[in-house]
Amino acid sequence: MLFLLSCCSSKKRQERRLWKQIEEEAEKLDQLPSWNAPDNSLMLQAFEWHIPADQGHWRRLQHVLPNFKAIGIDNIWIPPGCKAMSPCSTGYDIYDLYDLGEFHQKGSRATKWGNKEELQSLLNHAQDIGIGIYWDAVLNHKAGADFTERFSAVRVDPQERNVEIAPSEEVEGWVGFNFPGRGSQYSSMKYHSCHFNGIDWDHARQRSGIYRIDGHDWARDVSCENGNYDYLMFADLDYSNPELRNDVLNWGEWINTELPLSGMRLDAVKHYSAGFQKQFIDRLRATVRQDYFIVGEYWTGDVKSLLDYLQQMEYKLSVFDSPLAGRLSNISQTQGADLRSIFTNTLVQTKPDHAVTFVANHDTQPGQSLELPVTSFFKPLAYALILLHESGQPCVFYGDLYGFKSDVKNPMTPSCGGKLPILTQARKLYANGLQQDYFDKANCVGFVRHGNRRHPFGLACVMSNAGPAKKRMYVGRQHARERWTDILDWCPRIVIIDKKGYGVFPVAAMSVSVWVNDAAEGRDSLRQQLYV
Repeated sequence: MLFLLSCCSSKKRQERRLWKQIEEEAEKLDQLPSWNAPDNSLMLQAFEWHIPADQGHWRRLQHVLPNFKAIGIDNIWIPPGCKAMSPCSTGYDIYDLYDLGEFHQKGSRATKWGNKEELQSLLNHAQDIGIGIYWDAVLNHKAGADFTERFSAVRVDPQERNVEIAPSEEVEGWVGFNFPGRGSQYSSMKYHSCHFNGIDWDHARQRSGIYRIDGHDWARDVSCENGNYDYLMFADLDYSNPELRNDVLNWGEWINTELPLSGMRLDAVKHYSAGFQKQFIDRLRATVRQDYFIVGEYWTGDVKSLLDYLQQMEYKLSVFDSPLAGRLSNISQTQGADLRSIFTNTLVQTKPDHAVTFVANHDTQPGQSLELPVTSFFKPLAYALILLHESGQPCVFYGDLYGFKSDVKNPMTPSCGGKLPILTQARKLYANGLQQDYFDKANCVGFVRHGNRRHPFGLACVMSNAGPAKKRMYVGRQHARERWTDILDWCPRIVIIDKKGYGVFPVAAMSVSVWVNDAAEGRDSLRQQLYV
């Protein structure tokens, strides 16, 4: 009995020391770097896999740009806008880098998304209202060749690409690109077998497989999965070829003269030369602007692989935090999962300045190859974590904002009960300044943002993946006697901050609540923007 009393007393003393430390730190807000920090920025992936192939998406996006601005979106990542092998294609089966919907090729002048004039109008309007545009650059491969060529190649083991499984033989591959609709406008480069190192189809024998073209090797500075993961799909570009390197470097400079871009997403970065990627980034920052934003898509659940890649790239870019996306999915589906470990072994935990966090994207949405289901109750918890927590650069997904449009007449409903725009606005208005985590219980965690000079109100966020709960958290003596309410309206109670600056913040079962001063800036208008 004495031992139990001693343990309880010790625990209370530890809690009192912790609360005192929190109070002392919060009393010195104006001495912290976060007090004068710039506003939070937010990125939106402005498409999902099932956007209608009606060549109208550039117009749709231009129409809703003011709504994006109103809910706190600063930059939008648009889909690959270069000509693909089909008018209905999303664009990752890329055909011509220099055709932005300008030339009649592959069955259409426009891409799935629209024509070049509409694309330019979208970007000009975005620039006028202060929204940046990130281009989706697909530089690993080419598809939809105009003609075949014959050459020698060797089949390799798909699971171990350094192992040959058949002798070299003559094959017929789709590697000839002469761009008959565009000709030599913008670039005189034509592509032949010498510009590729691998294919996956021998047209002469009508046989699939991974073939390494004789006289070429896989790049060494790529992922070592499958022995060497240079080859991904279609006709794989060989960046050891100087003519190819020069053409793609020139394209990076050219597209930024055609469009006022703020940055790029580099697709499939673990599949092509990291050395070339560094050269490409250096060229963009030398010819466009020094703060040109780059984020790479390196898909892996292993955070060490991302850290190794960042080091190899000399930290010239950010990377999508795919390990975090995997953890959000797993925890959402595991009854009683420990929320305290949600950031364990993630990029945002180890290199937050280079982590782009996300809950879902076009590859992880339902039915896709990298599907990572997040249960509906957990989706708002996940978004609250990436949007309101201080670490990382979050990216919101179009499919969660609007719903997935598997067909135009029957779109699905938005995620988070339609309240995702409230969370994006809360990021701007309240998720600022010093952060204090209360990750002290397995199934109920919380954190406080104390605000800063421009946004002094702050917030208290609490979430549960089990039953209803509550958490006592310190928001500051300056808030004593204030009435705080849940901006999501999922917990209808009122919390009164006590004279010491503490509040006891409740949360409903399997839910999240975000508490702010009821008189806080923008509080009333949040209810008016549940949908955009």
